[in-house]
Amino acid sequence: MAKVAVYNMEGKEVEKIDLSDAVFGVEINEHLVHMAVVQQLANNRQGTQKAKTRSEVSGGGRKPWRQKGTGHARQGSTRSPQWTGGGVVFAPVPRDYSFKLNKKEKRAALKSALTSRLQAEKLIVVDALKFDEIKTKNFANVMKNLKVEKGLVVLAENDANVVLSAKNMADVDTTLVNQINVYDIMKGGTIVLTKDAAKKIEEVYA
Repeated sequence: MAKVAVYNMEGKEVEKIDLSDAVFGVEINEHLVHMAVVQQLANNRQGTQKAKTRSEVSGGGRKPWRQKGTGHARQGSTRSPQWTGGGVVFAPVPRDYSFKLNKKEKRAALKSALTSRLQAEKLIVVDALKFDEIKTKNFANVMKNLKVEKGLVVLAENDANVVLSAKNMADVDTTLVNQINVYDIMKGGTIVLTKDAAKKIEEVYA
């Protein structure tokens, strides 16, 4: 098991805990991590782009000039793709870009992502995050104490004071254990886990 330090909100080490190798010490599967990121980005696409083909552009029903004798190249319609105002050859149409990953693949990708953050020394565990009021300055001070400029804070349970205090932080996001995903973990920065969140992740994904 990996032994990691636990810090308080002042950035001081208060204890050490063991993180399960079943979640934070797996063999990293880069392919699954890549697929999980691609899937999330693909599933977020609206797929609503549309352009008209030559059959959908209005007009162009009359042959612009006779077939022979004009000196021009033969033309059948003013809505052919080579004409200004004509249709698009392979026009994009609304489509669904999403695809499926199996549950086991998703879990393996998430474990690989968490393991990679730990190995890169970009995973910090704090004993707790508690604020008496909603104040961005307080949250910013905690991140400064932990030396985190960009990252993802994972909470075990929804805490409005913490979430709303972090809302105006440009480079820091918050999420819950049941909402973590590979893309948010891998897009850079440091993962900050509360002690309760770390235990909950081990219970859910071990």
